[in-house]
Amino acid sequence: MTHLPPTPSHTVGPFYGYALPFPGCGDIAPADHPDTITLHGYVYDGAGEPVRDAIVEFWQAGPDGSLAGAPGSMRRDPVTGGFLGRDGVGFTGFGRVPTDADGHYTLRTLPPGAPSPVPYISVCVFARGLTHHLFTRAYLAEGPDALLASLTPERRATLIARPEPNRHRTHRFDIRLQGEEETVFLDFA
Repeated sequence: MTHLPPTPSHTVGPFYGYALPFPGCGDIAPADHPDTITLHGYVYDGAGEPVRDAIVEFWQAGPDGSLAGAPGSMRRDPVTGGFLGRDGVGFTGFGRVPTDADGHYTLRTLPPGAPSPVPYISVCVFARGLTHHLFTRAYLAEGPDALLASLTPERRATLIARPEPNRHRTHRFDIRLQGEEETVFLDFA
């Protein structure tokens, strides 16, 4: 009997572009809401190259601090069964955004309210080469927060979404999967 070496392990995919994104996936805020903010950025791998096939999910409290969200994230077309997108009226608190050919994503949402004294949006990254998805936070401001206080200034900076100069109500939050400026990721195990 011949003994063969074990098959090397590998990750599944990338299959993220199929069926996971849906129309209006990056529009959490109701259409034309005056308080809408934009959170955008790039996902980079360990070599500093953009990750073109990632999915970035977002969860957040509503402007009133509610964590319940509203139904209506994904409506189905009763004729074709396909996705119609969001209802455009309710604030759901959830978005799922694919990165484009440059590794860029864009989310339009409302500023999160209490229960946190420092507003943040929870982020989950799915990407090629990852055996498990990664969790982090995009803080819209610095302030008194137990997680932020536990980090060095350099590590803390990886969690702060920076306001974009000359772009009203727009914040940039880049996600670095590895390297010297790797984003702080959270372990919920």
